[in-house]
Amino acid sequence: MNKDQSRRKFLETAALATTGILMGRSALGKPSDNAANPGSLIKGVQMGVITYSFRSMPGSIDQIVQYCKDCNVSAVELMGDAVEKYAGSPDAPANNAGEEAMQEYNKQRSAWRQQVSMDKLSQVRKMFKDAGISIYGFKPGGFGAKNSDAELDYAFRAAKTLGANQVTVEFPGNSNDTKRLGEAASKHGIFVGYHGHTQQTFDMWDEALKQSKYNAINLDIGHYVAAGFDPIPLIKAKHDRIVSIHVKDRQNKANGGENMPWGQGDTPIKEVLQLMSKSRYKFPATIELEYEIPQGSDAVKEVAKCLEYARKALEG
Repeated sequence: MNKDQSRRKFLETAALATTGILMGRSALGKPSDNAANPGSLIKGVQMGVITYSFRSMPGSIDQIVQYCKDCNVSAVELMGDAVEKYAGSPDAPANNAGEEAMQEYNKQRSAWRQQVSMDKLSQVRKMFKDAGISIYGFKPGGFGAKNSDAELDYAFRAAKTLGANQVTVEFPGNSNDTKRLGEAASKHGIFVGYHGHTQQTFDMWDEALKQSKYNAINLDIGHYVAAGFDPIPLIKAKHDRIVSIHVKDRQNKANGGENMPWGQGDTPIKEVLQLMSKSRYKFPATIELEYEIPQGSDAVKEVAKCLEYARKALEG
């Protein structure tokens, strides 16, 4: 059986329905809020989802909690927008409002972040916990070079309040920015996982990792494959500095790099998950839904398919 046939057969055997699995530990071996609840810990690999995956659907905190329950996902990387809206952040202007309106909004939001109580974020954590879902990662806004130290402080405090051990941020590509973030992270004991796209290389994170023990890797294995590389050697070499990975299936660079339903691209998802299980790596594997949702389906159904694919990869 050739590779394409094998991957197709593997995909076809993955049923849509998810099954309950005992959940034990979350990122980096940190006990989760929901250690006894059923969920998406499979053969020692904590499968999670970034809530960006549900961007095509209404996105209040209550709705996101329900989406995760419907998918049987018990751990999340939580995007900042829904959290801040729940906590009373100023409303963003319309897309066509113009640059002046956006500047005013950024100013108001910055002021809001510097004075907002953490009480609402504690409520968010409880809502997820009550649903059997732990929050291991937080991807806030306010982490750019133009954001104040007070905004950085807010983001780390928010992450800690939510129960996360890491914030994730797009890799800035600037050593001054990673140094600043690493120093801020060390004050709070929260990791910064730098996320990359097709600019990822084996040594992209090296300088940032040297700057602070709290600077870390949020590897996207799909983007890494689309850039022309195999993620397995990187994971083996730098697993102790990885705080989470993003999982998607993309074609490799030679095949066009397109996002594909899991099992139809060139990303070695099965092999990566099995390596994580065999090696007992404790960082979570985060489902990031980026392929086109088929007609008649929705993001919740597709995330459930991805989770079932992972379960088959790890238990089959």
